[in-house]
Amino acid sequence: MGELKHRSLITAQERLRDQVAHQLRAALIAGELRPGSVYSAPGLAADFGVSATPVREAMLDLAREGLVEPVRNKGFRITEVSERDLDQYTEIRALIEVPVIGRVTRTAGREQLEALRPAALEIVAAARAHDLIGYLEADRRFHLALLGLSGNDRLVETVGELRKRSRLYGLTRLDERDQLLPSAEEHVELLDVMLTGDAEAAEACMARHLGHVRSLWAQAGAEPPVPELRERQG
Repeated sequence: MGELKHRSLITAQERLRDQVAHQLRAALIAGELRPGSVYSAPGLAADFGVSATPVREAMLDLAREGLVEPVRNKGFRITEVSERDLDQYTEIRALIEVPVIGRVTRTAGREQLEALRPAALEIVAAARAHDLIGYLEADRRFHLALLGLSGNDRLVETVGELRKRSRLYGLTRLDERDQLLPSAEEHVELLDVMLTGDAEAAEACMARHLGHVRSLWAQAGAEPPVPELRERQG
């Protein structure tokens, strides 16, 4: 009986950590956590109204995703992504994803592709609902599942890591101007093109989509910063 109680406690702690991590990702997307700045777990805990422990655990989760990096005796620094970084990430993704999309178009069955339609529609629905976390999560699932049809697990892992490191800053500003919806709808368009079996057209659609995403990053970076969460030391 004692073991069951202990396991319930761990589950509750993990749930709180996940909730904090969710809020931290939202703050990153909104630009409330500034790239290059250092934030302490106690300081963020005060902002969120929780203890420092789940914040520290959540930040360690984000560190494994490449979103933050630990700073000894200070806290966590928000990872900076330069324009050059974004250009290079986009180039690598294009080199990998564009030809793979062509190959998947030639080899995947219609049922396999249609199985991804709910995720594509979920991306559009999230954009319309201004659900930024839902948007990014559905976008991640769609792209990685699509690449997964290639049968190359290491390729999927590689692209997954690139996506984590090229996350969108200032996504809130783009959402407020409804600039996410056209990009969201491109997922449905890509799927429809792939279903025709035209591999060349699918590759062109994928290349255009990646270029569109890169332009959104540039637009987000050009906007004035939004109010950020307080930086706290110690």
